[in-house]
Amino acid sequence: MTTFIIGLVILAVGSVVYGKVCENVMKPDDRKTPAFTKTDGVDYVPMKTWKNSLINLLNIAGTGPILGPIQGILFGPVAFILIPIGNILGGSMHDYFSGMLSLRNNGMQMPDLVKKYTNTAVFNLYNVFICLLMLLVGAVFIYTPGDIAATQLLGFSGAANAPSTWVIYAVIFAYYIAATMFPIDKIIGRVYPIFGAILIFSAVGVFICLFAKGYTLTELSWENWRGIHPGGQSLIPMFFITVACGIVSGFHSTQTAIIARSVTSEKQGRLTFYNMMILEGFIAMIWAAAAMAVFNKGIAIPAGEGATSPNAVVGIVARDMLGNVGGLIAILGVIVLPVTSGDTALRSLRLMVGDFLKIDQRPLKNRLSISSIIFVLVAAILIWAKMSPGGFNVLWRYFAWSNQTIAVFAFAIITIYLLGKGHRIAPLMSLIPGAWYCFITFSYICNARIGLNLPMNVAYILGVILAIVYSFLIYKKGLKLYETKAPLEAVPVA
Repeated sequence: MTTFIIGLVILAVGSVVYGKVCENVMKPDDRKTPAFTKTDGVDYVPMKTWKNSLINLLNIAGTGPILGPIQGILFGPVAFILIPIGNILGGSMHDYFSGMLSLRNNGMQMPDLVKKYTNTAVFNLYNVFICLLMLLVGAVFIYTPGDIAATQLLGFSGAANAPSTWVIYAVIFAYYIAATMFPIDKIIGRVYPIFGAILIFSAVGVFICLFAKGYTLTELSWENWRGIHPGGQSLIPMFFITVACGIVSGFHSTQTAIIARSVTSEKQGRLTFYNMMILEGFIAMIWAAAAMAVFNKGIAIPAGEGATSPNAVVGIVARDMLGNVGGLIAILGVIVLPVTSGDTALRSLRLMVGDFLKIDQRPLKNRLSISSIIFVLVAAILIWAKMSPGGFNVLWRYFAWSNQTIAVFAFAIITIYLLGKGHRIAPLMSLIPGAWYCFITFSYICNARIGLNLPMNVAYILGVILAIVYSFLIYKKGLKLYETKAPLEAVPVA
């Protein structure tokens, strides 16, 4: 347990220290937030701090901090160190500055922030890319909770030809429609406290059982620090693609505007954005440790994509640690995570499309017209993924890669903003992880079978070159904004 505990200490101490550093750089003040200056009763709605924080946690924590670490722990105990370090220096910083930039710009969505801080060409590329990602997220987060509910909770087969599978999908689909169209405080604001309680029970329950039942975890050593994946996968870049939401997730930046439109004070940003990502890192650590504990116990795990079936591991971990009743509640907590990310993913897509097309979101008919197109496309992707052999595996791989690629854009605008404000050292906080993930995502797609399938050494070289070019262009753009004294945020309202 020593390596695991060290990782938890790094996460806890690092969150306090680096969270304060981020806050000192941003300097939150008493200006009125978009929840008050643009109140519309639908998306711009003032809500309590605890509710905003809980909604943001459930928005960002899909199946990523569970299924990702279950697969990531196959690389060995080095995961217990990489997850907290990456979370503190990358993911939490990414989420905090993304949320605060939205707050400072009247609740602006990420595509518009990209346009403001870069240029129209980058904006157009990002806008298409992010809309496609949101559709993939919507489909993935119907598929995964639906299948876990069918196979691990209700005892069905989860097969494509089973009517029960499609009934479960339809129930989740119906909830997504309601959460996408109705005011945030009418659906999401009311059901999330219930979902949050289930999530907390499952995470805390598994955490306690790790110690109470004496499970054995492998310790980090000189022999295994480079990764010991049974399938021979390289730690870099594969680990950082696999364990997305526990470390860095570009999807999170697309969700911050939803909460930035209901936060009542800039000083709540650290709790709402930074600390909720820290909490997601804690969840990732718990499930990574739980998966390793089950593997080390010698429990047979059904084969799946890679070395194990992550969905099966969820059920085995929950029941082995918490018993039948507690295990069912824990599984329900796992189901809650993707459901509460899928709903806001599609909600944010509605907002992005509406903002891009300048469509007033207050009339129900306008929200319905946009949402209907979105849900038809999601349904088509879902049906294809379920009915096609290997369809979901292809869908998930592109989803995971594109998710990390989106983060590169967010890191870029954070760096440009900080440079434009006259900071000289602080921009390195986002430039370094941005360049790192530029290297990770490009080297992955160059080497992967779903990409260019180039040799790993060649992929590394190409990844380094792109990261250098990325850093140069971002730094040049930021300095130009500073020299021209371009407005970087909305004028504060007293």
